Formats: sequence, C-alpha cells, structure tokens
Amino acid sequence: MEDAGQLSDIYRPFCEDSCVSFETEAPGPGEMAARIERIQRKFPWLVDEREGRVAGYAYASPHRERAAYRWAVEVTVYVHEAHRGRGVGRALYTELFARLRSQGLFKAYAGILVPNPASQRFHESMGFTLVGVYSRIGYKLGAWRDVGWWQYSIQPEIDEPPEPRYLEGMAPQA
Repeated sequence: MEDAGQLSDIYRPFCEDSCVSFETEAPGPGEMAARIERIQRKFPWLVDEREGRVAGYAYASPHRERAAYRWAVEVTVYVHEAHRGRGVGRALYTELFARLRSQGLFKAYAGILVPNPASQRFHESMGFTLVGVYSRIGYKLGAWRDVGWWQYSIQPEIDEPPEPRYLEGMAPQA
C-alpha cells in the first residue's frame, strides 16, 4: 500500500514516545503494508486523506481466535497529531462501523491505556462503554500500565446470526 510510510509515521510516536501502544518499536513501511494486507483479507482498513496526506486510519481485527468470537472485532483508530480534534477519528469510526455492520458483525472492542482521558472521552462519545480493566497488564516506559476495555454494539444481537461476511477476494479499501 502506497500510504504505508505515512501510516507508519503516524503510529511511530504512539510506540516509541508513549504508552498508548504496547509496541515498543514502530513497524516500518514494509511491516505496515504487510499488516494492512493481512487485515484486509477479512476486515476494513480505512485511511482518511486530507490535502494529499494521511490524516488518520482505522481498522478492525479479530477480537479473539475462538469460533464463538467470530461476530466480534477489536477496533483501532490513530489520528495524526495535526488533525486531532477535527472529526477525523469520528469519520473513520462511523464508516468502519457501517462496513462492519454490513459484514454481519455485532460487537466492537477497543483496548485503551488507562488513564488516557482523550481516547476514553472520544470512545465514549462514539457510544462505547467500559466493560473492564486489565490492571497492570503491561510494562512500558518504566512502569506497569493498565488497559481498559470498551465495548460498542455495532448492531443488536439476534438469535441464530448468519456467518460474518469477510472481505477475502474483495478489493483493498483505502
């Protein structure tokens, strides 16, 4: 993907300079492109471009590998610092949830460093609710860190849900 370098640049400070991501080394463009290709086999990976530059990105990935979890996803959004507070994250999540709904998915989960007031407020404004906290689950930048898990209902649950429709075989979404 031609935007992989810009996506890697957006993600780098979250890995190297903060505890927002539990990765300690940012993936380079090649690894980022491989991740995008892997995710897009099943789920959307969306990019918001403004004036020819990437403003942010969002994607879904499997929540867990066990079969009964197949109607749930983990979602992630990252916004370039110059575009925060301008509706980029909201636009990305709104489109992502619409696509996930059309795939027949029901729940989205976001793992957020706690405390992270800006991300917590953003997710709650999108309709996420806190469902639990993994206390002192990760060690980064000299301290043990907590991760809260927020849940979003993509659509109401139904009995006997049809199988999710994965994106395999469809064109990449950017």
